[in-house]
Amino acid sequence: MLVAENLTKDYKDITAVNNVSFRVEPGRIFGLLGPNGAGKTTTIRTILNIIKPTSGRILFDGEPINDQFFNIIGYLPEERGLYKKSKAIDVILYFARLKNMDKKTALSKADYWLKKLDISQYRHKKIEELSKGNQQKVQFITTIIHNPRLIVLDEPFAGFDPINQQLIREIIISLSGLGKTIILSTHQMDTAEKLCSDIFLINKGKEVCSGSMIDIKKRFGTNTVRIIFEGDGSFISTLPSVIRIEKSNSLSETSNISSSLEVTLKDDIHPKDFLKDIMNRLSLTHFSVVEPALDKIFIDVIRNSQ
Repeated sequence: MLVAENLTKDYKDITAVNNVSFRVEPGRIFGLLGPNGAGKTTTIRTILNIIKPTSGRILFDGEPINDQFFNIIGYLPEERGLYKKSKAIDVILYFARLKNMDKKTALSKADYWLKKLDISQYRHKKIEELSKGNQQKVQFITTIIHNPRLIVLDEPFAGFDPINQQLIREIIISLSGLGKTIILSTHQMDTAEKLCSDIFLINKGKEVCSGSMIDIKKRFGTNTVRIIFEGDGSFISTLPSVIRIEKSNSLSETSNISSSLEVTLKDDIHPKDFLKDIMNRLSLTHFSVVEPALDKIFIDVIRNSQ
């Protein structure tokens, strides 16, 4: 488990991180989110022992993070840190040896990951000859080749098309399933929503929202349901349990006669009670509770914290 306790980092004219505390459980993907300049990078660099905090501390499995943890950490920075004139395999082996892997094991693992990420054919290509996406794949391999226990990923999907984004997502999920402690920093809220078990939202160096994804959605959600039905639904707006109705875009492409609505209910009305009120008056084909999207939560929380 990684624990940050009262983490603060002051520079001459600014406090980049202000009394931040959180914990990252093994086997869970922890989303460190925030707008540009929020303090995410400073927090990450402090976790990695690249910079020292002004106050507070970082613990991993109860021990302070120090240089002895170097070989159990995998870090994928937002900026590419590859040697452009070197061959892909040489770069991978170089970083593997830095993590104290023997050459034989490093070579075996390199071949495994090159094949896994479908870039074996570029094994002897120089980094500068690869596409941005394939360069990112090489950098991803250097991050995980030594089987780290703590993995920090800063914008890991940069440069990837949707197919390769899905491939990297699957690998991250599999690493989480192996009990790795994973921190993910990204501006792609839809990706964070799909991947992250827990969220820590930071703005201007301060925590503005944190918790499990499930709890945060409950906290910021409205009492709204989505229904698709056949028949005359005009009566719905007259029900005392209803605050407002909106047309939904979730209507099936194959349906020409169904209607789709999002219905916001009063806070004291349970969706099941609303369902009882309408099910005998309409032919329902779909009924679900609407969860707020993470990007909307992100925007609303940041605006309210300004």
